[in-house]
Amino acid sequence: MAGRETADREKAGRGEAGQGGAAAGGLIAGARRLPRQALRVLILGYRYTLSSIMGRQCRYLPTCSEYAEEAVMRHGALAGGVMATARICRCHPWGGHGYDPVPRCLPADARWFRPWRYGVWRMPGAPEGEG
Repeated sequence: MAGRETADREKAGRGEAGQGGAAAGGLIAGARRLPRQALRVLILGYRYTLSSIMGRQCRYLPTCSEYAEEAVMRHGALAGGVMATARICRCHPWGGHGYDPVPRCLPADARWFRPWRYGVWRMPGAPEGEG
């Protein structure tokens, strides 16, 4: 009987039984979401402070801050952040305009060690000489 109690305590210590394993999994998932939530707070802070001062004159739909928030929440901090940066770089008087949604999936040639591949740096369909 004592051997069984010892085995149960060892399992609980390793997180195999009870809520110990679930709590550790929740902490890891929370830590993974932390960078994207931090970026989201910055985006929302911009949207409700600086954006209202500068004026809401985005050339695209959805607006750049909506695009950035959706890209970060859908694709994560690295890929979404690069996509948002590329979009902001396209949003200028000589850039494109119109409907430009966040891609549903990441580009096939993009990898974590080549983050510039996540962004669309020119409006699709623009001639090579422009943009």
